[in-house]
Amino acid sequence: MIEPFVSPAWLQEHREEVVLADVRYYLDGRNGREAHAAGHLPGAVYVDLGTVLAGPASETGGRHPLPDPASFAAGLSAVGIGDDAVVVAYDDAGGVMAARLVWMLRAVGQDAALLDGGLGSGPLEEGAVVPATATATAREWPVELLATVDDATDRGRVVLDARPPERYAGAPDALDPRAGHVPGARNVPARGNVDAEGRLLPVDELRERFAAAGVTAASDVVSTCGSGVTACHNLLALEQAGLGRGRLWPGSWSAYSRDASRPVVTGAEPG
Repeated sequence: MIEPFVSPAWLQEHREEVVLADVRYYLDGRNGREAHAAGHLPGAVYVDLGTVLAGPASETGGRHPLPDPASFAAGLSAVGIGDDAVVVAYDDAGGVMAARLVWMLRAVGQDAALLDGGLGSGPLEEGAVVPATATATAREWPVELLATVDDATDRGRVVLDARPPERYAGAPDALDPRAGHVPGARNVPARGNVDAEGRLLPVDELRERFAAAGVTAASDVVSTCGSGVTACHNLLALEQAGLGRGRLWPGSWSAYSRDASRPVVTGAEPG
């Protein structure tokens, strides 16, 4: 399997061998598909996070639960990603949105990577891209790569929260019913894995970031965020840094916060 992150030079060398996927998604109301049409890397198909990479929102599953395998396969087929495709995905946010597609594909054993540098990696073209004909097979989500609320509240595990510091600390927002974080979860903002140009930090710096949160190569890591999206970037960065694969808690804060009986911590410390 290829590394979780590939360079623009790697993409240029292998461009005819991969499906390039634009996975822009915004929390502020902007439309990712419209952004893709206005300018995207040449030949990149648009993959909608809300319909292809997530199932219907629910009280127990949160805002972006993993889709059922059949729905995911249908969504991949519709955008030209078949079983044998090697996928390189990008966005305009340091990869924190596109990481969801990459993690999902790698979880089911398919080659996929984030494009280091994202949208800024080359010239853009406008208009829609017609996907190639492709067929994806439904594959079950591997339970060994998924975590539950019980895992995320077990103090024997290292729980990482990928949200921005202000949301972790409890700044009010309209996304979820309560603000704060899971007791014991440590804040490792996913956007901090990249520099100001959106390029992944060197491996030694990534290791230092995760070590400061208590991660070692032997740690049982549970990765969380608001709704299981940006948490995937931390998982890919962990893998790139040689610290194992970790596990994704798909529901994350959006599921946890809906149960008023669960304790909540505010402030910059894990609690």
